[in-house]
Amino acid sequence: MTVQTSSNRKLKQATDYAVADTMSAQVRSDANRLHDAYPTRLTKPLDSLWIERREDVVRGSADEGPLSQAQLDEFERKGFLFEPNFISGEELDELRRELAALLSRDDFRGRDFSITEPDGQEIRSLFAVHFLSRRFASLARDERLVGRVRQILGGDAYVHQSRINYKPGFEGKGFSWHSDFETWHAEDGMPAMHAVSASIVLTDNHEFNGPLMLIPGSHKCFVPCLGETPDDHHRQSLKRQEFGVPSREALRELVGRHGIEAPKGAAGGLLLFDCNTLHGSNANMSPDPRSNVFFVYNRRDNACVEPFAARRRRPSFLAHGPDEQWTPQD
Repeated sequence: MTVQTSSNRKLKQATDYAVADTMSAQVRSDANRLHDAYPTRLTKPLDSLWIERREDVVRGSADEGPLSQAQLDEFERKGFLFEPNFISGEELDELRRELAALLSRDDFRGRDFSITEPDGQEIRSLFAVHFLSRRFASLARDERLVGRVRQILGGDAYVHQSRINYKPGFEGKGFSWHSDFETWHAEDGMPAMHAVSASIVLTDNHEFNGPLMLIPGSHKCFVPCLGETPDDHHRQSLKRQEFGVPSREALRELVGRHGIEAPKGAAGGLLLFDCNTLHGSNANMSPDPRSNVFFVYNRRDNACVEPFAARRRRPSFLAHGPDEQWTPQD
């Protein structure tokens, strides 16, 4: 006869709860897939290269914020808008000092929210930066950004993700073509295309230091990707993405129609781009580093549900909920 101790019973109970939670999450995820407007991470290609976008790109108007009608029209048409000299002078210097201070923090190295280069130990991204830094938290709430975001999204938004990116001179690697929405939809459970990214350039951007490249007009179609999402996919994808990458056939067709643009300019510029705009970057082969601070704003009524193409959600440092408070875990 087996005697079940109190600790054994507690362990079995905890295990049963964990299994039940996993099963219920899988049921919810399966239900999502049945009603998914943007299926992705497929086992075989669809009959078409992409799915037409359902949501409006711009939901506000020129009289509701700082962007002019011409700027809103450009964002609607291209899926992005670049504003030179958005920040300058001492404010820009302060942000650059803050970035350098965060990247030099030895206690951040080896943490899950700190991503190093694929073949080295130099930090390339720090996530949840508006929780790590009061200065960047203040910037994320700045009405100059929030007003533009509200104007594009047509409603109040929260920070779904934040990070600083650093591409060091000579060694900074590139990143494959992708749609952010595809990842946020598949792995975070973002239901619809009601999110916009705001990237403030903190170093000069030129053609040799791996600037961001975007395909104008690509935001109006969703390109499904092939391959089942591996568990803990973020551990690999944040360094080198292999799943969630559009087919070369789709990329060739879209680039043939719309071309590629790479907004460049002096430090302090602001790039706003739609969550579904296809983008990527080359390696930095110049001596000049490239860095930016990046905030993703998601409309509050578009908060994430269960992932549409993954077995469980990514960690909270990658995908925050409305009004969520996050602190680094030891």
